[in-house]
Amino acid sequence: MTTTKNQTANLFDLFVLQQGEEGAEAFRKQTDLVADTIADVLRGTDQPFTGLSVEEIKQQLRPVMDIPESAQSLNEVLEEIKGPILKNSLHVSHEKSMAHLHCPPLLPGVLAELMIGSLNQSMDSWDQSPAATYVEEELIRYLTETVKYPVEADGVFTSGGTQSNYMGMLLARDDFCLSQWNHRVQTDGLPEHFTKMRVLCSENAHFSVKKSISQLGLGEQAVIPVPVDENHQMDPDEVVRIVEDLESEGLLPFAIAATCGTTDYGSIDPLEDLAEFCKQKGLWLHVDAAYGGGLLLSQEHQHKLAGLERADSMALDFHKWLFQPISCGVFLLKNRKYLRLLSHHADYLNPAEDEEEGILNLVDKSIQTTRRFDALKVLVTLKTMGTSLLGSMIDRTMEVAQYAASELERRPGFKVINPSPEMSTVVFQYCPEDIATPGELNRKIQQQLFQEGRAVIAKTAVDGETHLKFTLLNPRTSENDVNEVIDEIEKTAHALVGGISQ
Repeated sequence: MTTTKNQTANLFDLFVLQQGEEGAEAFRKQTDLVADTIADVLRGTDQPFTGLSVEEIKQQLRPVMDIPESAQSLNEVLEEIKGPILKNSLHVSHEKSMAHLHCPPLLPGVLAELMIGSLNQSMDSWDQSPAATYVEEELIRYLTETVKYPVEADGVFTSGGTQSNYMGMLLARDDFCLSQWNHRVQTDGLPEHFTKMRVLCSENAHFSVKKSISQLGLGEQAVIPVPVDENHQMDPDEVVRIVEDLESEGLLPFAIAATCGTTDYGSIDPLEDLAEFCKQKGLWLHVDAAYGGGLLLSQEHQHKLAGLERADSMALDFHKWLFQPISCGVFLLKNRKYLRLLSHHADYLNPAEDEEEGILNLVDKSIQTTRRFDALKVLVTLKTMGTSLLGSMIDRTMEVAQYAASELERRPGFKVINPSPEMSTVVFQYCPEDIATPGELNRKIQQQLFQEGRAVIAKTAVDGETHLKFTLLNPRTSENDVNEVIDEIEKTAHALVGGISQ
């Protein structure tokens, strides 16, 4: 049957979000269908992963990926994707999903995502996001006050820690080149002696520090790893020694990238000591607090962030310990004057006249152009739940992490690398005395638990050997859940031991 132009035009109304009563009713009906489908999936989910193999999932997906020429009803599509995609996803809200810094999203944030998608504001210019611009601006002000930054502080929402770390390294590089050689990288490219520039970070720092420096043209060799102490924290004495050695070689250390919450151990570098040293030497201090920044709302552990307010810049992630849907990060800057190093005017978007007239175009603060209204989900969550309840959720995950470390230490055969967790991660290994290759055993344990959908835990390397890791971000995960997962580890290990070389 041939579709006429009028029939095609009528179909537009079924799919294009529109104003008026008819548009509102179409929106309500379709969102109800989606909500019912997700509710059905949640109702039927009793483990964090279905346990299907890669090939089984691919097999189920093949017919779904057949893209039709003609329109289908949303109901048909939802039925088609419910099993292959929705049910086969990793269910991060399950109490036994404890592998990565991948949080269970809170309902206010999930519902705010619907608003964000429906409004579809673009955060680059004020005339594309009139209310949204000032929501983000005011929320940034609230966050700078929360970290105890001065009034001249500023910031911008980002896609997450990697982008925020990139911005910190970018501004540190460009400010150094300007102050050291009166050289503007933005207009003139890298200066003659850029190969001498160096950045220090912990040997446990996130890979995005090295990745950022390589993308900024300085090369990975410009990143100098600093040894850590027994608590997996950057050793400040080693920092002093390394900087002195670099300077004696005619090299130019210009920044230190500290970590507040390493991925594996949740360790926090000595921020006060590093801040004092950076002040003495005139170095830029950037703090990757993508994970540890969640302690800002903690009622019991906020003191661990002492010195964070002295950083020149920092990364915070809300899709970790503020339980927001991905993606949602923030880059904060102690002094907004450095944002001039990012500014670039486009006649159609943020002409210089706008700035003179006081019109706020957030593209001046960001390395992105089109950008989501992620500030809305943070605002809705903070207003709906309040900081006290959110802080108690963070503290609960810390409590369960300490329990997990203690329980693992109590059981024979387990070795815990961080028996007093700084935050909510626990690194350990199951290593019975009669096993010569415990790393291989632990790798198989992690894989089998995942493949059978019984528990989702992480694996990592310690001194080149595979260890296991709990990352506890779900405030609903209980001590009993932890016990059951440890039981599963033991049970799986005993079943596997016959296949591991003695």
